[in-house]
Amino acid sequence: MPVQVLAVIPARGGSKGIIGKNLRIVGGRPLVAHSILAAAAARHVTRLVVSTDDEEIARVSEAFGAQVVRRPAALASDTSRSEDALLHVLDVLERDEAFVPDVVLLIQCTSPLTTAQDIDGTVEALLADAADTSVAVAPFHYFLWARDENGASIALNHDKTQRLMRQQRRPEFIETGAVYAMRTAGFRVAGHRFFGTTVLHETPVENRLEIDELPDLELAEERLRTRMAIPARAGQAGTRFKVPAAIIFDFDGVHTDDRVFVDQDGRESVVCSRRDGMGVERLRKLGMPMVVLSKETNAVVAARCAKLRLEHFQGVECKLELLRQWIARNELDASACMYVGNDTNDVECMQYVGMSAAPRDAHPSAIAAARLVLDADGGRGAVRLLADLIEAALAGAAQHAPAPTRERAG
Repeated sequence: MPVQVLAVIPARGGSKGIIGKNLRIVGGRPLVAHSILAAAAARHVTRLVVSTDDEEIARVSEAFGAQVVRRPAALASDTSRSEDALLHVLDVLERDEAFVPDVVLLIQCTSPLTTAQDIDGTVEALLADAADTSVAVAPFHYFLWARDENGASIALNHDKTQRLMRQQRRPEFIETGAVYAMRTAGFRVAGHRFFGTTVLHETPVENRLEIDELPDLELAEERLRTRMAIPARAGQAGTRFKVPAAIIFDFDGVHTDDRVFVDQDGRESVVCSRRDGMGVERLRKLGMPMVVLSKETNAVVAARCAKLRLEHFQGVECKLELLRQWIARNELDASACMYVGNDTNDVECMQYVGMSAAPRDAHPSAIAAARLVLDADGGRGAVRLLADLIEAALAGAAQHAPAPTRERAG
């Protein structure tokens, strides 16, 4: 039986450091939405709840796909513990639905750089080591100091007489403050997040950021912009891009702008971009294997794919199963393939392959699952931009490749 994992995001309305912090817009969406989308994209999360005392946070959370449990004011003060919010959610779900998860996650909405991989890794660490609790951490290699009651300096995590190099020191880690996993039964007894045996899940250091003060919002904005936006000009300095072995496309919202026009006779038409058609042609000339998987069954899909000479499948209810079959049939490595999607029914395919991309106007769940967010809309140049990026990456690889050698005659 699959492990039931409940993710709880505490998000109270009151905040003294930054007024209305959990609803502040960061990276184009409310702060609380980043954690919701990361949890929704995590493979191991089977249920997602936001605990709040604030009606606007509740409205926004539901709009981004989370269930909301209203938290009583007594559990939403400045001194309230996050653990108390979790225990309250567990009580409500057990009382109202007889739902008791195997694992409960505490995901802090003040960490907008948290990814689905950070969440899944923390759960996997708990399960793999049969631990009671786990926590997301990041590498830490700084020297810590403090002052005693007399004001004298104290070296905390090092011997001040021996200035060891990083590789000579025992590895240390700092909590990201973003993700904590606990076995539910033990958590109910202990009432705190670090009971029993605790294991660590090491996350990338660039994902660690907690929003406590206004400068943190500016830093988060900058990092999210760097992470989510690809420069419009392929090959621009600083762009790093890995060329996929094959590309699997969704159709609507990727090759179209996601609109459909219906005439009085019920005939449908869509809007596509000639630029995207040129992008497909250029990718074909590079020998790139490509296929379109579409949930819709419509003559317009077949007509457009035929014109672009794209292999395609229509009326696909389970895209993931067909994706697996196509990858196996073509003897490809899933970790080297790219899936380009734009909506919720693409997320599991985006998570299955090693590379994933989405147009910038994709559904928030697809944006959260994408490793690469293209700086163009679906049906308005996103596919062409991807082709440009691949061509630029290949040209760069060729430029830095060793010069070819020629055998001498005789």
